[in-house]
Amino acid sequence: MSDLKRGLSEAVEAVFAELGLPAELGRVTASDRPDLADFQSNGALAAAKRVGKNPREIATLVAERLAGDARLEAVEIAGPGFINLKLTDRSLSDRAQAIADDPRQGAEIVAQPRRVLIDFGGPNVAKPMHVGHLRASIIGEAIKRLYRFRGDSVLGDAHFGDWGYQMGLLIGAVMDERPEIARLVDSLNAGASEDTAAFGAVALTDLDRLYPQAAAKGKADTDYRDRARKITAGLQDRLPGYYALWQRFRDVTQVALERDFHALGVDFDLWKGESDVEDLIDPMVADLDAKGLLVDDQGARIIRVVREGDKRELPPLLVVSSEGSAMYGTTDLATILDRKQTFDPNLVIYCVDQRQADHFEIVFRAAYLAGYAQEGQLEHVGFGTMNGTDGKPFKTREGGVLKLNDMIEMTRVKARERLHEAGLGENLAETEFEDIASKVAVAALKFADLQNFRGTSYVFDLDRFTSFEGKTGPYLLYQAVRVKSLLRRAADEAVSSGPITVTEPAERELVLTLDAFETALSEAYDKKAPNAVAEHAYRLSQAFSKFYAACPILQAEPKVRSSRLALAQTTLAQLERALGVLGITLPERM
Repeated sequence: MSDLKRGLSEAVEAVFAELGLPAELGRVTASDRPDLADFQSNGALAAAKRVGKNPREIATLVAERLAGDARLEAVEIAGPGFINLKLTDRSLSDRAQAIADDPRQGAEIVAQPRRVLIDFGGPNVAKPMHVGHLRASIIGEAIKRLYRFRGDSVLGDAHFGDWGYQMGLLIGAVMDERPEIARLVDSLNAGASEDTAAFGAVALTDLDRLYPQAAAKGKADTDYRDRARKITAGLQDRLPGYYALWQRFRDVTQVALERDFHALGVDFDLWKGESDVEDLIDPMVADLDAKGLLVDDQGARIIRVVREGDKRELPPLLVVSSEGSAMYGTTDLATILDRKQTFDPNLVIYCVDQRQADHFEIVFRAAYLAGYAQEGQLEHVGFGTMNGTDGKPFKTREGGVLKLNDMIEMTRVKARERLHEAGLGENLAETEFEDIASKVAVAALKFADLQNFRGTSYVFDLDRFTSFEGKTGPYLLYQAVRVKSLLRRAADEAVSSGPITVTEPAERELVLTLDAFETALSEAYDKKAPNAVAEHAYRLSQAFSKFYAACPILQAEPKVRSSRLALAQTTLAQLERALGVLGITLPERM
């Protein structure tokens, strides 16, 4: 089911081709002057330069051939050669009805669905998530939902940071503080069979408190650092005591992470971590060596990834350190191999801070050289930072990193205040009010992020983003709830929707906005940029607000009432689809 813009583009492109001109120049776009036309084509100007003719002459020839198109009420030439296209009410009515009857509300499925894996989240064991994880979580979840909605088979992987030297530091720190745990670890390492229930006393708050202390001591105290390295080696050798305590760290962290992620409407299909590829590393290193990719360099082993024509020289991938340890990049390379063996994705998207761009370029090039992926199968989708009103990365008032759970609660508090200020939800039960407040808070957080192109940084302003006015998530929820309220009143009055007939300017604008859904989805999909869907949701809400103000619905005469009610239903369905792609859930009422 083609949208209006694409259908008109195909028609105008065919005319350009008939005239011996490049067909692509006939591309149609939404009109810059919606008061004059619905769509426009500017290709006559570019065509005139190529063939040395007057652009208005070319535009006139195109307009003459389009004159018989039943979809068009008018084809006019403006300025130096712009072709303005105005649709008939009938064609808009037909398109509105088609969207209303479509279970996907005008959204198409990709012609060739792919297997896609999205790596986002990036939480670490022993550390509660902080505000720095917010963008990866929100953007990655939106891309995951978008790709699924377009028809791809998609897995989202949290890619847990759960292995390496930091685990050795933390195991040692817990053993130092808890003698009974140290005794149990040593006993298990010695081969004893004992109940590990005592490890259950270790909470995430303990790990969060101890890790910074241990990390600082590891930098200052050589003996402490060497012990942590020995513990790390023991963990990697699966010594029972270290391994069982490490499993407690992983489990208690995952419970808290799942809580925080779920509160944001973010859920993962896979909770794989660095530890899951540990057994792949030695055979992978042997494979890289056999393929002649490893180069000895000052005791270390590296893969050179520089290509002819590079504008700057990328450093090599450090695979094995001079101490014989596998490095962070080695684990990432093994993860690519693991994903190939277990899922064989057509595309892997890494939704990670833009500052990691060079790291991923190095790892990807190494993977291509090794044959673990084909060129273009690995893509880093970077993003900017979320800043405070001072323009710097968001911090607490004390200058520390704000925990994500604290930010979610802070936004919930503000959402409650906003609801009370607006007099919304006051007659509802407390549990329903709290559910609404949570949905308003998540909408505020997500839309504040997703309305921006992911590559840009933005300023987080809690007061502005929780407002029910302006370009905000709460505004979108309010508009959707207003439509739901209207539909409930219609049901109470036994008013049913009927065939859609478009006549009024506000109806035309609403239908043209509904028609643009597929374009927004396609752009977001191709660019991995959910902001296109966020922008569509906002424009749709605005168009409905104008329609609602200009076109009485329940008060109209029966045929008009049924038509407008069908438009309202279609708007709600599409808005719910768009917000669902963004990971924003609608309340039933406010």
